[in-house]
Amino acid sequence: MADQTGRVFVVTGANSGLGRATTRALARQGGHVILAGRDEAKGHRTVVELTAEQPDASLEVRHLDLADLDSVRAFARRVHADHQHVDVLINNAGVMAPPRSLSAQGHELQFACNHLGHFALTGLLLDLLTAGRNPRVVTVSSINHRQGRLHFDDLAGERSYAPKAFYNQSKFANAVFGRELHRRLAEAGSPVRSLLAHPGYTATNLQTSGPVGLWRVVFGRIGNPLFAQTPDRGALPQLYAATEPEVESGAFIGPDGPAELRGGPTRVRLSPAAADAETGRRLWEVSEQLTDVRFALAAAAQQPPGH
Repeated sequence: MADQTGRVFVVTGANSGLGRATTRALARQGGHVILAGRDEAKGHRTVVELTAEQPDASLEVRHLDLADLDSVRAFARRVHADHQHVDVLINNAGVMAPPRSLSAQGHELQFACNHLGHFALTGLLLDLLTAGRNPRVVTVSSINHRQGRLHFDDLAGERSYAPKAFYNQSKFANAVFGRELHRRLAEAGSPVRSLLAHPGYTATNLQTSGPVGLWRVVFGRIGNPLFAQTPDRGALPQLYAATEPEVESGAFIGPDGPAELRGGPTRVRLSPAAADAETGRRLWEVSEQLTDVRFALAAAAQQPPGH
């Protein structure tokens, strides 16, 4: 990774797992990282631990609950108050396969946290990203996006809910959003790039803190020890997407190993369903309605790249 001095990164879910590994790597290369997470106390502990490793690390902690759109707006206001630009937004945080529950605004939790919160956050920070240097949005999806689909007639799971199916839906939504954002940014002539990444099979608390019953056993107790790679390795695709100078907007970066479960970062295949233009348009319109966030793409295109 090249030197990142002078660049500002926002990393959601930065307190643990992939987010923590991403934050550590960026800070080591001189980047200023805003650690965005629900638990501020845990965030401050993370900063203490990372600065013990890297005394000159440039880190700040901000409260962000992606499942609460009011929290997303408050976070964006605070970032605007303290920063003139954001160079990279890494939409990393997520929840996985919990029992059905609802967000503060009444949306199914996984769709709210994994997709809607990141959609709103991206739109609310777009002006700061446009003012950034080599700006980009990296949205972290999953291999599971290829098994997902959007239940447009039942996004909240009121009629039928299965934890894993709705996790797959949220990861599919991440993939659709990243691709549609790329299309809209390019059409508007914006300097901001939209990229997608996935970590393969990585041992994090995502598999143990959310799933219940059999899924927790399969992913946490069996899968992690036998097959999963470390967060430092799993973070490589999103770090590559966030910092590689020549990576193209619209690219999907994942591990280069068998079945994309582990390995170094490389460009991987996005499912044809996730690249479907009509699906992208429909998800975008639904997301605007559910979040009340509109992307100022025309204004963004008028801004020169860099700062």
